[in-house]
Amino acid sequence: MECSWKTVLLLVCASLGVQYTAIRTLRDSMSGPSRWAALCDDSWMPVELPQKHILLFATTRSGSSFTGQLLNQHPGIFYVFEPLYHVQQAFTNSSSRLRRTLDRRALLGAYRDLLLNLYTCDLHFMENYIRPETQDHITSSFFRRSSSHALCSPPVCLEGAVAAMSDSPDEIWCPKKCGALNLTLAAMSCLSRGHVAIKTVRIPEVGDLRTLTEDPRLDLKIIHLVRDPRAILASRIMAFSDQFRAWKIWNATGRQPRYVDLSQITSTCKDMAASAETGLQRPAWLRGRYMLVRYEDLALHPNAGAAEIYRFVGLEMEDRVRMWILKNTNSNVSAPSEWNYKYSTTRDSRATAESWRLRLSFDIVRAIQDLCSDTLALLGYKQVHSAAELRNLSQSL
Repeated sequence: MECSWKTVLLLVCASLGVQYTAIRTLRDSMSGPSRWAALCDDSWMPVELPQKHILLFATTRSGSSFTGQLLNQHPGIFYVFEPLYHVQQAFTNSSSRLRRTLDRRALLGAYRDLLLNLYTCDLHFMENYIRPETQDHITSSFFRRSSSHALCSPPVCLEGAVAAMSDSPDEIWCPKKCGALNLTLAAMSCLSRGHVAIKTVRIPEVGDLRTLTEDPRLDLKIIHLVRDPRAILASRIMAFSDQFRAWKIWNATGRQPRYVDLSQITSTCKDMAASAETGLQRPAWLRGRYMLVRYEDLALHPNAGAAEIYRFVGLEMEDRVRMWILKNTNSNVSAPSEWNYKYSTTRDSRATAESWRLRLSFDIVRAIQDLCSDTLALLGYKQVHSAAELRNLSQSL
């Protein structure tokens, strides 16, 4: 079949049902026969809707960026990092009067609607939330676009095929090489990959996902990632120093400020425990769709843990995933800039798993243990009873 821009447009139009204006945008956004020839590569011609729908369900600073990359490395997975960020921002930035009328249920409903549309590759649905508004389905404001290999590769970013050969992380070159994101091309890439995986830390409990597990259009698999609450707090203090300033003062001085917000960790413990209890009870709507993963187990045994995850979602673990694990879990991080990156996934995962024990004061650890004792017990984390026991890394918790 002759490959021309008209051929490509017809294929995209038939697969995506894209409006004429979007097709014109797609045509005009590319120049030169080589670019159209690249789109004729059979490897990303859309065939059918995605077959597998994977949700990495976690909380902030629980190791979800690292775990998400295990899915992002699979060539058949279209991975999206925290798309619900845009929904949260749109709700937060709405007028105060409107914000008062929006309750938790409305926000969760918007989250579920976006997830459903992304799982069916309707990337244009994101335009309801992306700010500033898109122009001709093109945006420079897609949150953490460079965390998705699919969004930094052809056909979304034709320069990505060459840049990726440099063997440096997408986060290094993607923002510079790929320019603004064309959502029409993103939808095309999504359809061509066969499977969709999404990471989110913005849904409180697994029960909030029930309508998606029961939707006949989806075959949803939920990977529930948990981590020791003490480690989560230690990581949050480092990553979000302004929000956790009171905790930082407490950790440095040994004196608990009166204004410290204990709910910053108790709500996390409550949500993690509630979701784990629901999942382990195996209700009919979640049976075969839920997997509980402790970050510490994955960090200590990344190959075995990744293999279990891939068995659960029903996909073969490709060599590219194994190579990424080899490169990113035994690293001394030669480039210091990578450590300065808040969401860096390049690290010695074994050392990282319990390094919080050297940073968090025993006073804070004891307080968290009192506040989250049920959660620690449920998830199999041991408590410590002295500063010496806390610092003794030869004894795993």
